[in-house]
Amino acid sequence: MNTPFDPEPPVPKKPGLFAGLRASFLTGIVVIAPVALTVWFIWSIFGWVDSVVLPLIPQNIRPEKYIGINLRGIGVIIFLVFTILVGWVAKGLIGRSLISFAESLVERMPVVRSIYSGVKQIAETVFAQSERSFEKACLIEYPRKGIWAIGFISTTARGEVAEKVQTAGSLISVFVPTTPNPTSGFLLFFPREDVMELDMSVEAAAKLVISAGLVYPDRKGGVVIEESAAS
Repeated sequence: MNTPFDPEPPVPKKPGLFAGLRASFLTGIVVIAPVALTVWFIWSIFGWVDSVVLPLIPQNIRPEKYIGINLRGIGVIIFLVFTILVGWVAKGLIGRSLISFAESLVERMPVVRSIYSGVKQIAETVFAQSERSFEKACLIEYPRKGIWAIGFISTTARGEVAEKVQTAGSLISVFVPTTPNPTSGFLLFFPREDVMELDMSVEAAAKLVISAGLVYPDRKGGVVIEESAAS
């Protein structure tokens, strides 16, 4: 029971009209921005591929001459068909012979040889060897003790790297990505006992890195919990 001298409890204020509109606007931005940016990115990629491929097609056989309009994405379709045909030919005996002959010519060109070999290694790593992927996500103390970073275990170190580094156990290679672009980062080698493996999947760990710590995986069924600043 309140006496006449007791202060009245504060009455919670209801959010005003402006605060409600602001919250709805931020929620709308969170919903629209990923869709809009994805559509814009795909549209831009299609336009760039068209600008590169279509000038190589003779004017009298371009699709717009027959359909009357310039459809974006025709160059992408032509590029995909051409790439599939090249891959199909390259897997045959004649294709392999032609590729070997062309590579032997490239090996005789000093500057071209270095550029071609570097681009070929990157392409084979990204596309031709797609079955190779990171084994697990992990935590490593980097850049110093007491500071933990997300990493991806790639493979056990072999060859000269394993021979030069004298450790009691095995040495494993860990890729440490940067935020928010996980395609760049550092390749580090750690003793296996210094690497803490995580239960989360590599995809969930990548989302954690890309979101700068705003998206965390849940242990229950692998459900991802998103913590949005807009809320």
